[in-house]
Amino acid sequence: MTEAFRYAIGVGGNVGDVAATLARAAALLTADGHVVLVARSPLVRSAPLGGPGGQPRFWNGAWIAATALGPHQLLARLQVIETACGRVRTMRWGPRICDLDLLARDDGLRVASLVLTLPHPRMHERPFVLEPLAAVGWRMSL
Repeated sequence: MTEAFRYAIGVGGNVGDVAATLARAAALLTADGHVVLVARSPLVRSAPLGGPGGQPRFWNGAWIAATALGPHQLLARLQVIETACGRVRTMRWGPRICDLDLLARDDGLRVASLVLTLPHPRMHERPFVLEPLAAVGWRMSL
């Protein structure tokens, strides 16, 4: 791997066996050797934020990934993996089997495109993101 950056990735789900689904997602992410997971937080339980009422609570965590991929390349890969794990996007903030969110890059890179905003614009408002990030030692500057 050439020069690698570290990315914070929020992970979670509230449908099915979330731990097994995220283990599969991690295996898919690292399968070709272009991404190395250097840290994984424990999963924490949280209430759904927004979306339809009555959906199950979420399991959320954070991964730190080292890769030479650019942010848009990594985002595209995460979205392919979500689909491979069974995610179907039907409604915003609805129930989901697998959610992989690109949150930030270690060098503080800022991105504002139609498909990606880094750092994630609302992560500082979400304890279910901040708690797992703290567990893996992620330090961020906002």
